[in-house]
Amino acid sequence: MDYFTFNELTYSRTAEMAGLDNTPGEQERLALAALVEKVLDPLREALGEPIRITSGYRSPELNRLVGGVPTSQHLKGEAADCTAEAGPERLLDLLYLHKIPFDQAIVYKKRNFLHVSYRADGKNRGQLIIDN
Repeated sequence: MDYFTFNELTYSRTAEMAGLDNTPGEQERLALAALVEKVLDPLREALGEPIRITSGYRSPELNRLVGGVPTSQHLKGEAADCTAEAGPERLLDLLYLHKIPFDQAIVYKKRNFLHVSYRADGKNRGQLIIDN
């Protein structure tokens, strides 16, 4: 992990305020490490400026509390929501330009962030969704 820490991938103000433990298990930790190695670090390198993680791993309790879907890849440590001064569209452009593998990329234009996921098992769909 060159640019991201385990703490920023698991920290949640919502969990903290609700007194929830948001500590991932070993499988989720491995998935987070793969997400950083294969997607987030290369994306940060390509961008050349900081990327802030707004949501990474979510425990089942936290996912319910924030209204996440029951099948969210955040539960598996396979997803992160991120933002950068350049905007989510620029992050998406860099994913394609640098051929960074991903399972799913969702651009949330109004909320100004990019959701990106990666499956360590190698079955990545490269699915793109634009949410206006």
